[in-house]
Amino acid sequence: MRLLLLGCSGFVGRELVPFLLELGHELILVSRRQQPFPALLSERFRSLQLDPSDPASWRSGQIPEALAMVDGVVNLAGEPIAEKRWTPAHRQLLLQSRLRTTELLVAAMQQMPNPPRVLVNGSAVGFYGTSPDATFSEESPAGSDYLAEICQQWEAAASGCPEACRLVILRIGIVLGGDGGALAKMLPVFRMGFGGPIGSGRQWMSWIHRHDLCRLVATALDDPAYAGVYNAVAPEPVRMAQFASCLGKVLGRPSLLPVPAPILQLLLGDGAQVVLDGQQVESRRLRAQGFSFQYAGLDSALAAATSPAAR
Repeated sequence: MRLLLLGCSGFVGRELVPFLLELGHELILVSRRQQPFPALLSERFRSLQLDPSDPASWRSGQIPEALAMVDGVVNLAGEPIAEKRWTPAHRQLLLQSRLRTTELLVAAMQQMPNPPRVLVNGSAVGFYGTSPDATFSEESPAGSDYLAEICQQWEAAASGCPEACRLVILRIGIVLGGDGGALAKMLPVFRMGFGGPIGSGRQWMSWIHRHDLCRLVATALDDPAYAGVYNAVAPEPVRMAQFASCLGKVLGRPSLLPVPAPILQLLLGDGAQVVLDGQQVESRRLRAQGFSFQYAGLDSALAAATSPAAR
């Protein structure tokens, strides 16, 4: 399958791009970076140095030309949620980096007589808001906080794609990989023996190993039975205290020193909500369609993510 990839040059893309190539796909990657994967050499891979959230990048014709050549699209574009303090300007960037790219993509597809057959579009479990006790499935209503608003607008933009295009929306949980995301921020502290639960320790963490997320994207592209919204989370969400204990055990380090919530709030402002609050999310639709997780349990997922081979 020939694929156009947007927002796939970061943490998830570092595994997704080579994985899709291994499966035999032909890839066109749009990235603001000149050479996002300099060591990746393949006749089936090329990249366009463009900003997909900039209308000028689409007016140049390069992205629409690439779009006309492909069978499917993966759109994971968006600024990382919990890496910077949420100033008003950054809050707007979090929204617009997702919304603009998706709106421009959908508008271009609407103009095509033969649009790509499938669009796999990102979203997040933040769609549901946060709760210490509730359980959320794909049928649960949206939350009312800012992350929920971002996800709702992002999904609404994607839903404007042509009827001829099969739309799959993945509400992604905390992605586990040793070289990025929340886990990479925690590893140095835990390896020094100073790790522990963040905040109360009772907040839920709905997670997925990065390799399983890549497998899910590939499955959603290939299998026409996949359509609509899926919670991209492993079958066993855990509370933060359990996550910290499991990580300490995997690393052979203590995990008893809690990280006070005010410290995280000082660093990230409203962005601390991603770690301090959480939601228990179930992947009911994946279970119903028989998707098999390679890393269904947290122990195996953390062991794989922190092994030397994973770095």
